[in-house]
Amino acid sequence: MTHWPVRRVAVNGDSMRPALEPGDRLLVVGFLRSRAGDVVGVVDPRDERRVLVKRVAAVGAAGVTVLGDNPTASTDSRTFGPVPPHLVLGRAVYRYWPEARRGRLRA
Repeated sequence: MTHWPVRRVAVNGDSMRPALEPGDRLLVVGFLRSRAGDVVGVVDPRDERRVLVKRVAAVGAAGVTVLGDNPTASTDSRTFGPVPPHLVLGRAVYRYWPEARRGRLRA
């Protein structure tokens, strides 16, 4: 039996508006490689109890640079720097809630 590393993540706050709204629920797939433009779930490097939803700006040797789509409302790599690869949970591929906005996420 194969175990797929899929997580459910909730969007909190306005940092990803207009692409994602507070309350959106996403499926994050851990085995997909992150590329610039992807929406990802990352463990907050300042508080490992929190998960952040951000867009990948760059992938480099120092880690993954993530930014919110709404810079004035986002705490992201401009604050804490690149995220180490082991803190990237995976790529958000599907919004399952709210039902009216359900569908596949595209970069």
